[in-house]
Amino acid sequence: MMRIFSKIFLLVALSMLGGMAFGETGSKGLAGGQSVDLVHATIVYNTKDAALVGKMAGVMADDIERVSGVRPAVANKAGKGSNVFLSTTAFCSRHKEIRGKRECYAIDTKGGNIFITGSDARGLAYGVFHISEAIGVSPWYWFGDVPVKHCDKVEFGGNYVSKEPTIRYRGIFINDEDWGMKTWASLNYEKELGDIGPKTYDRVCELILRLRGNMLAPAMHTCTGAFYSHMGSQECAAEWGIMITTSHCEPMLFNNASKLEWDKARDGEWNYETNRERILGKFDNRLCETSQYDNIYTMGMRGLHDEAMKGSLDNTVRARTLEKVFADQRAILSRYKKENVKEVPQIFVPYKETLDIYDAGLKVPDDITLVWPDDNYGYMKRVSNDAEQKRAGHSGVYYHQSYLGAPHDNLWIPSTAPVLMYEELKKAYDAGADRYWLLNVGDIKPIELEMQQFMDMAYDFSAFNYQNAGQYQAAWLASVFGEQYESNFQYIMDNYYRLAWDRRPEFMGYEMEWDSEENSRLHDTDFSFAKGSARSAEKRLCDYDDISKAYIHLSRSISADKRPALFEMLGYAVLSANQINRKFLYAQRNHETGNSFYAEEAKAAFDSINVLVDRYNGQLDGKWNQMMSQLPPGWCAKYQLMPETGDTVTTKFRLPDYQLHKEYANRVELGELGRKIGVPAPFRRLDGIGTDWVGLQLGEPMDKDAHGTISIPLDKLSDFARDSIRICISVVPMWPVAYDKGNSIIVGVDNGATVTCRNVFKEWSDEWKLQVLENRKEFYVTLPLNKSRSIHTLNLTIGDPGQIVQRITYE
Repeated sequence: MMRIFSKIFLLVALSMLGGMAFGETGSKGLAGGQSVDLVHATIVYNTKDAALVGKMAGVMADDIERVSGVRPAVANKAGKGSNVFLSTTAFCSRHKEIRGKRECYAIDTKGGNIFITGSDARGLAYGVFHISEAIGVSPWYWFGDVPVKHCDKVEFGGNYVSKEPTIRYRGIFINDEDWGMKTWASLNYEKELGDIGPKTYDRVCELILRLRGNMLAPAMHTCTGAFYSHMGSQECAAEWGIMITTSHCEPMLFNNASKLEWDKARDGEWNYETNRERILGKFDNRLCETSQYDNIYTMGMRGLHDEAMKGSLDNTVRARTLEKVFADQRAILSRYKKENVKEVPQIFVPYKETLDIYDAGLKVPDDITLVWPDDNYGYMKRVSNDAEQKRAGHSGVYYHQSYLGAPHDNLWIPSTAPVLMYEELKKAYDAGADRYWLLNVGDIKPIELEMQQFMDMAYDFSAFNYQNAGQYQAAWLASVFGEQYESNFQYIMDNYYRLAWDRRPEFMGYEMEWDSEENSRLHDTDFSFAKGSARSAEKRLCDYDDISKAYIHLSRSISADKRPALFEMLGYAVLSANQINRKFLYAQRNHETGNSFYAEEAKAAFDSINVLVDRYNGQLDGKWNQMMSQLPPGWCAKYQLMPETGDTVTTKFRLPDYQLHKEYANRVELGELGRKIGVPAPFRRLDGIGTDWVGLQLGEPMDKDAHGTISIPLDKLSDFARDSIRICISVVPMWPVAYDKGNSIIVGVDNGATVTCRNVFKEWSDEWKLQVLENRKEFYVTLPLNKSRSIHTLNLTIGDPGQIVQRITYE
């Protein structure tokens, strides 16, 4: 028997944080409402209510059947026994606190009935899924294969009123689907269509709604049929109450990457100045097809697919062109939408070169939401300044957990530290980004954990902080696979992301894509097999082997029915990351020694990766066959190849000197911050970020008044007669918060002379490429010592608030 009671709802903030089911087995009803037998209840909805309400009645019946094996009755009038009433209107008088709010719900248990009231249809859906999770149906029951535990009797009781979601529009972008979702759908799940189509989007939209999201940016690469080319895709999204949005390069729901939508041979150049009428005709037709749906419109335009806008290269001229585009697009919206154009959800994404156009004086209508992108590797390029924070359209974020592009693909397995994601999103949120959050998830799999966390943060950002953001994924895994394993999960997750911070698994070939011939080839790493190296290859191999063994031991401890889900969400990434590091590091050791043993170890690791791919594609009778494609990830990546090995010592693959960084013998132990070393406000110790998995944040990024100095003792200086000290300070390579701001910290020793360290870089430059590939920027400074002092101190002063120091070495 499974019973869910009202006291659990008092812990809802924790449940949203940890993803835990609400429930106790064998308990009795508590104050606030008696329990109701869901199996024998009638699920009642009003046929005159929103269409999503009727759909949710059926979904609730499905979920109860998943748990009990028995499907309850669904009707438009009450039955003789207990009833579950679904409505967005009939019971609103009970809950004035949700009236007029977005996507809120209330649950009441009274008189043997359950009343689920939504302030709107999506709010009601979230209320239904609240109960679904409580009785044991995970949002990932299908997409993540989380098993549903069978219970013959399913009871629920309690009262709860939800908050309004933090972010108004919350969702995902399926992108770079060429080697995952496209192959899986066309060769496995939708073979009859041979493409990603409505059958796949039905599953995706259900998942988004179960995660309390409300929007989807569909797949749009040239290999995939355009979303609107397959009948039923838009209708499927609408049935689930999911809004369609589009990427930065798909204006007005129009996918110009697809030849089905725009064919240069038929339609001419995608150039607004020379082919305006043809382009406007495409926009007009799309609105004619879709104006009845509740969608979000990308405004402005770029070039075809992910290219820059055609025409003049002068950004001021481009800005004037885009302003004409805005006016023409809004005229079309006014013609087709039955509301004030200012009330129609619209976004403008200043992505890549479009940001330069924006900075050249582009005037974006005030009601359009500015959606700030990260740099594709997890670092926000910009957030709203004081003036932009006053915009009627507010702002949002477009964040990447997956990316295809220079300097290197990041498409394979997740590797962005959760605390970094929280810190960067908090920066944007503090600057007013509360309107629109879109996450690039690639193929969804295997980025389930990152997607889960992002969606929970978007729904209730207040439930997260610097302390728990790095604990979320372990807590969520423990809620699914066993609370007794939470510390095991935390150990694995911490070390998995820490090792990826030092070098993402995809970057272990040390090649740069779309670059010079020298940079584009495979290289040995900057990890060293030399004894005592600060970047020890042997320790890295041992650490990966350790978490792999920890995962294998844990997986053997859980029930067999949960192992496929654990492998999909965790095991595949952990084990694959281990093997790709073995492949490259043992190949490097072979180059250094000529020993064939290391060549054999590298080849065994290469073979092991293929075995893991086959295991992923083959489990559960091939449900996910082709999701982990055998094809190379990316068009010109080489990390998936087997590196050359031989029987002689060679320097052929040696990393260029400019990618080798010196560190000094002594290290400041940042792990002692808050224990042996005080951390005064506004400084903050951050766990779960940086090379040593602890960093020092010099004030909040958006705190303009943050100032101060922190003094750190340098207790390993042995020669007190020295005149100077050399220091290497490694910082997290973030962007300035605004175009007129910077990235600077001020460094001094013994209250003497200071040096201002500024991280100044230009996107696509060699310096920027190294920073995002290495997750670090090093400053080398030499400062005078006060020889009269027996204890020396390093002083770090806030220059631009928000900088994060991740390692300090000195001699």
